[in-house]
Amino acid sequence: MLKGSIVALVTPFNPDGSVNFDKLGELLDFHVNHHSGGIVILGTTGEASTLSFEEEEKIVKFSVKRVNHKIPLIVGSGSNETEKAVRSSKIYSELGADYVLVITPYYNKTNETGLIKHFEAVANASLCPVIMYNVPGRTGMSMSITALEKLSKHPNIYGIKEASGNISYSSKVARLLGPDFHMFSGNDDIIVPMMSIGAEGVISVVANIAPEQTEKICDLCFENKYDEAAKLQLELLPLINDLFLEVNPIPVKEAMNYMGFNVGEYRAPLDVMDKEKAKVLCAEIDKMKGKIF
Repeated sequence: MLKGSIVALVTPFNPDGSVNFDKLGELLDFHVNHHSGGIVILGTTGEASTLSFEEEEKIVKFSVKRVNHKIPLIVGSGSNETEKAVRSSKIYSELGADYVLVITPYYNKTNETGLIKHFEAVANASLCPVIMYNVPGRTGMSMSITALEKLSKHPNIYGIKEASGNISYSSKVARLLGPDFHMFSGNDDIIVPMMSIGAEGVISVVANIAPEQTEKICDLCFENKYDEAAKLQLELLPLINDLFLEVNPIPVKEAMNYMGFNVGEYRAPLDVMDKEKAKVLCAEIDKMKGKIF
């Protein structure tokens, strides 16, 4: 069962811009060994939109073999083109993904019936369960509750990564939860509030650098120790906020490089972090020494 702190993993690059598979292996091992509840590859944080299909396929094959089902591996397979999302989901599930993460269509967006058909087509094609991804800040659209209610009944749709940041909306989603439909927070700054209404964990950016602390927040919530969970959530909040001083994943890669992970830079159009903002981020990391590493 998927639960707890699920890291939205960065994709490490070599100086020439190619995927650094040696470093990717180190990162996968790191999260297997540091109490992560799962790993997401080819997500927003993994710069999937700038990877070729050939690179994606190699990353999936490599990651499936390296993780070897020690913890769940979730693979981003979404697209604003239904046929592409269907193809990617089918292929990645055949390669051994435990789950696929599928974003709502973006730019062309869609109407409600088109959205339902989009996810149904993916769920019908995938050999593994589907997690839908609602992030209106990036896609320009939010899933309606009526669409979610219908999709939540599909036997191969496992749940939703809810990243609207809107607790009122998330509460409406929570009314649909049950043994066959699950919710995960898509926002690190509201893990505790989201879990208090039924989320079973978080798909997390901060877990790239603080996996044990993020998992601890989730564990405390599972134990109904919300006061302790809130204390730890608030302790991490300045770092979480600084990881979004610029668009994700620019700050988290800056943080990881500062901490010695050496994950490389970015693919255009992403660029290096503003120097003053980077100083703020690195200063906060220094304050957290002994707590996150």
